[in-house]
Amino acid sequence: MSNEELSPAVTVLEPGVECTEVEVLEPRAVPLGGPRAMPVSRTLPQRRRSLVGSWCFIDHYGPDDVSETGGMDVPRHPHTGLATVSWLFSGEIDHLDSAGNAARVRPGELNLMIAGRGITHQEISAPETRTLHGVQLWYALPDATRFSDNHFEHYVPDAIPAAPGATARVFIGSLAGSASPVETRTPDLLGAELVLAPGASATFEVRRDFEFAALAETGDIAVNGTPVAHRELGYVPTGSDTLTISSAAGARVILLGGVPFGEQIVMWWNFIGRDHDEIADYRRRYQAEMGFEADEVADPLFGSFPAGQPAPLPAPALPNARLRPRD
Repeated sequence: MSNEELSPAVTVLEPGVECTEVEVLEPRAVPLGGPRAMPVSRTLPQRRRSLVGSWCFIDHYGPDDVSETGGMDVPRHPHTGLATVSWLFSGEIDHLDSAGNAARVRPGELNLMIAGRGITHQEISAPETRTLHGVQLWYALPDATRFSDNHFEHYVPDAIPAAPGATARVFIGSLAGSASPVETRTPDLLGAELVLAPGASATFEVRRDFEFAALAETGDIAVNGTPVAHRELGYVPTGSDTLTISSAAGARVILLGGVPFGEQIVMWWNFIGRDHDEIADYRRRYQAEMGFEADEVADPLFGSFPAGQPAPLPAPALPNARLRPRD
């Protein structure tokens, strides 16, 4: 999924405000596209907290009636310095990228695309999809791997019992005795879907050096006893040996976690870099390679695409001021 805001905010990703208790982050509505846009709830990044571990972007969409909104129709667009995670609850999406990967995203199945130094892809609702519902997640790549080659993985995790009345599907990292084999190129990361029956409570042994975010995907939950309403994000700082998630009425939860990233990075539109000049160069090269601007590119970064696909998205204009870290 692309960040299709016409004036994307400059997000400087750095350690968030110090927090010793569960912090509740409210979503903001982001309509993607035109007047029939599919509505999205975005809980990360926020001004107060930009990162949870390496996770830097959380979009939650649906349940969406495709007959009314047209579903997901995101033409070819770029990414650098990050990985995208597509995870669905209903509906199907067709993925195509410039590394030659074509895949169908289905509920309960992970599609992981590591952009590395640069990639382009498109995501379009499958023709038979009637209701689309899922999350799109990004995590930042550290300096050691952000210029690596592209990588794509499709993985189907098993649902495991996590507690009485609770199951887990671990798509990245490890939790409750289940471990995902996918290559992330970012160490110490967790991504899982939890399903809690009414009245269920699940307590997990966790690493003290991890911070966590629990998205209340359906229904209200409690994170270590703190209420987190539907679509809100409950942030848990480092320093705990256990993590408890419960729901009186039953809920589905996306649980993310990781060691604090420890690197300051700048995210603008669909690019992650380290400073203004790097982001500006990514934009210039993308615009040139897609034919939007006349600059010559000696070493193409964003690959080629099969013929007959929708036209790529143009990049928004850069802000007048230089992209720089906030004070």
